[in-house]
Amino acid sequence: MTTSAPAPATAPVRPRRLRGLAWLLVRQHRAALILCAAVTVLGTAWMLYRREAALDILRSAGWPALPADAIDPVVRTRVSNELDSFGGRLGFLPLLFGVFLGAPLIAAEREQGTARLVTTQSVPRGRWLRWKLCFALALAALTTGILGLLYGWWWRSAGPLASPDWLNGALFDSSGPVLVATALFTTSLGIAIGALVRRAVPAMTLTFLTAGAALFAGEVLKAGLATPRRLVAPIGGPAPHALFDVVEVDQWVATASGRLYGWSTCVHDAAPDSCRAAHGIVNQVWEYFGPDQMAGMQWIAAGVLLGLSAVLVGSVLRWTRRGSL
Repeated sequence: MTTSAPAPATAPVRPRRLRGLAWLLVRQHRAALILCAAVTVLGTAWMLYRREAALDILRSAGWPALPADAIDPVVRTRVSNELDSFGGRLGFLPLLFGVFLGAPLIAAEREQGTARLVTTQSVPRGRWLRWKLCFALALAALTTGILGLLYGWWWRSAGPLASPDWLNGALFDSSGPVLVATALFTTSLGIAIGALVRRAVPAMTLTFLTAGAALFAGEVLKAGLATPRRLVAPIGGPAPHALFDVVEVDQWVATASGRLYGWSTCVHDAAPDSCRAAHGIVNQVWEYFGPDQMAGMQWIAAGVLLGLSAVLVGSVLRWTRRGSL
């Protein structure tokens, strides 16, 4: 009588936590996931470290016991420059997301033929597209959202010692909802360009140029997001103290009735006082944005960018559904 040898024990197969399209997208874009995670972790660690270092420097200079204008200007400039420098680096993230994540997202799939392979399986085309778009947009929003919130917290911790020019500096573009909305816009723009061009490298190049032009236009137009306030003072007197922590937009000279002239009116005249008297100029006028206007302007800018992103994403879904992959 013979006995059969027992079958070798096999290790139990561990079930995958991700299945279907989620598993496929993570496998396809694991390099982007790892890179975004690394940027988020390293950026967070750096901001936490530099924030504490900056606060230690300010405390050693006497803040907050001393008012901001009594702190050593060298210390104030050092803190402000570091904030602006890091915020400027954060401002490049949306462009990078558009070029390296958005543009090749569909263009590379079409160029390599994997888009047609996926959609000939059991996955409907519309579902595959929605998963792809949501994955890319969620990755861009999560990365920039975390870093933007931390940067705004770092800036607010410096209080009045940070640069007051929040509109033209890094704070407006790199904190709050603007950084996230800009990243969603550039990523959507890259996806749309990639869906049209169908080749990864040309799509990335065109996205870089188009997104760069759009961001430059946004810099020029963002002063129109709100109505500047005006401050009037007698001509020849010192600038009002209220102007020390606001963003100046323009300067004028004006008559008592409120008629405005350019700031340089009568400046180069041989007799400036007589020239101003002839025009009736008695006041100097400043147009400015106050710190309390920043949040509203940021949300308006974010709303415009999110609306443009929605239009681009909707267009991509419509084009790719009707056209061939």
